[in-house]
Amino acid sequence: SQAAKMKLKHNINPVLLQLINFIILVYSLVTYIPWYLLSGSKQAIEKAKQVKARPVNNKPGGAYRSVNSLHCLASVLYPGCDTLDKVFKYAKTKYKDKKLLGTREILKEEDEIQPSGKVFKKVILGKYTWLSYEDVYIKAVNFGNGLAVLGQQPKTNIAIFCETRAEWMIAAQACFMCNYQLVTLYATLGGPAIVHGLNETEVTTIITSKELMQTKLKEIVSQVPLLRHIITVDGKPTTWSEFPKGVIVHTMASVQAMGAKADTGNKQPCRPVPSDIAVIMYTSGSTGIPKGVMISHCNIIAGITGMAERIPNLGEKDIYIGYLPLAHVLELSAELVCLSHGCRIGYSSPQTLADQSSKIKKGSKGDVTTLKPTLMAAVPEIMDRIYKNVMNKVNEMTSFQRNLFILAYNYKMEQISKGYTTPLCDSLIFRKVRMLLGGKIRILLCGGAPLSAATQRFMNICFCCPVGQGYGLTESAGAGTITEVWDYTTGRVGAPLVCCEIKLLNWEEGGYYNTDKPYPRGEILIGGQNVTVGYYKNEARTKKDFTVDENGQRWLHTGDIGEFHHDGCLKIIDRKKDLVKLQAGEYVSLGKVEAALKNLPLVDNICAYASSFHSYVIGFVVPNQKELAELARKKGFKGTWEEICNSPEMEKEVLKVLAEAAMAANLEKFEIPVKIRLSPDPWTPETGLVTDAFKLKRKELTAFYQMDIDRMYGKNVK
Repeated sequence: SQAAKMKLKHNINPVLLQLINFIILVYSLVTYIPWYLLSGSKQAIEKAKQVKARPVNNKPGGAYRSVNSLHCLASVLYPGCDTLDKVFKYAKTKYKDKKLLGTREILKEEDEIQPSGKVFKKVILGKYTWLSYEDVYIKAVNFGNGLAVLGQQPKTNIAIFCETRAEWMIAAQACFMCNYQLVTLYATLGGPAIVHGLNETEVTTIITSKELMQTKLKEIVSQVPLLRHIITVDGKPTTWSEFPKGVIVHTMASVQAMGAKADTGNKQPCRPVPSDIAVIMYTSGSTGIPKGVMISHCNIIAGITGMAERIPNLGEKDIYIGYLPLAHVLELSAELVCLSHGCRIGYSSPQTLADQSSKIKKGSKGDVTTLKPTLMAAVPEIMDRIYKNVMNKVNEMTSFQRNLFILAYNYKMEQISKGYTTPLCDSLIFRKVRMLLGGKIRILLCGGAPLSAATQRFMNICFCCPVGQGYGLTESAGAGTITEVWDYTTGRVGAPLVCCEIKLLNWEEGGYYNTDKPYPRGEILIGGQNVTVGYYKNEARTKKDFTVDENGQRWLHTGDIGEFHHDGCLKIIDRKKDLVKLQAGEYVSLGKVEAALKNLPLVDNICAYASSFHSYVIGFVVPNQKELAELARKKGFKGTWEEICNSPEMEKEVLKVLAEAAMAANLEKFEIPVKIRLSPDPWTPETGLVTDAFKLKRKELTAFYQMDIDRMYGKNVK
């Protein structure tokens, strides 16, 4: 079974193991009846077995809908609240004095010199200070009015290029109220991509932070001729002399002060209608220059309506930790879900998230420890990192501790796969691991890329909570599917949300058909109110990716390949763009190869590559420094980190490990990488080789490793 494959290996005496297994069996039998009667898990087990989505008709390729929206797709969160300004006004009236947005105060900043001579900035942070729903509403109204004083007109574009923080959400709410179209750009986009987004949308105002203005905007501002106003959210920046003439720098506070004084009594505010554009979201897509996705008010509301329905008991007791980029549809949607349901949002960053995070001074507390969130969203890259860190710690334990952890881990895996819980293991063994995320997480939401079964199961076991794996695109306002909390199966992304329907389209070239048995397969098409308007100033691409059927329903062609299981849950099995035909005619799915190898302790990241002019697959690997150094030591190889990575001898050793794992994952012989390049440097969004959600940018990786590709395919390298 799949659970058996994911179990951890121990080295316990077989006789002792029999005794332990007997004690576990007795314990399970004794505790089963009271647990079954008292925990409410009987209903959860039954719910897990239920059909979650059905096709609306019996024709092949018929659309699947959630059983909760078979007859009518949901599109509105609250009656009459059909635009985002109305949703916030409703929430502000309902939760007036309740806390909404929280930020930690910086008590102290200091430079810490590392043994290598590098200087790391470290911070000591205080408690969270909170703004209530009423506070945020007033700040947003004033900011919107202040922007009008600066000349911002309704239905015109305004850009935000800023880290995830309370001011981002305040600025967004101001734009939603005044019907300004908010252009969002990732803080990690490269200069040319930022220039492209700002010029294509013809913005005259950009909202940013002091740091991003100094590090990113300063060097490109002269290439954005229409720019007139820069607003910094965190106080007065230091002025610089080489700033172009005609550009004025304001602080957010000064714009809010203008808005508070402005006489808006005579002017009728131009409120948005549902079809108006709320956000033009630039995706740092895995191919080419970023595209601006036009997302309307009704698109976002439909999307968050669907998402909220999958989170049981969502409400005022919940605390969400916001640290992913708000320019990413996953984070923006998650925060809007929280804001509309009375939850608190505490802001963080990947550098200050946990006690061990890079910016947190040793001995002081990270954000999760202080905030103790109940809800958290993560991209698989972050979950994979947690998984590897914990497993490294387990390997460093004494033999007794390690075997105890492994026994508990394997026991809990068995119980979870049957739908049972393990309160004793949770409190005795996994409490310490759970505290890494604050100790109160009740649901982990995962999206942005596929999550491996081993990592998902690890999060279920060690953090004692369900992992809601979701599937959605910027082009579908982030909505598509999310697994239900009592569905503990792995490798699937759940049933369609109540706001949309999903159908599978035949893809002949890849050999996927919606008549396939036992599961219909094909390209995933998403239909519903959450499907966006299209790409900004890109009619040709919009026509290619979006279609409208005879009933006027908009459909998004995702390019992903999926299969529907008997209970109506979707599994992503391939991607059209990832399929390469080898010289001999075999098709290789690069994503499938990467998924099979990415979770090895030796591999931090991997990109498979294949060419139709050659008969074999190659790969670029970011090795785990600790694991590779240990492998080099075992093989008697001495040298610096760069020398280890550049060594043909070590490449061969890593290839052996990859080949073993590939065979175990049942990859075909032609799918197994034959040659690799070990990269001494990690791939981060800053390098431009992966997106903000840590998806591989194949085009950029190919260009970056072109000389290595030529070498591995035996071309003469000059």
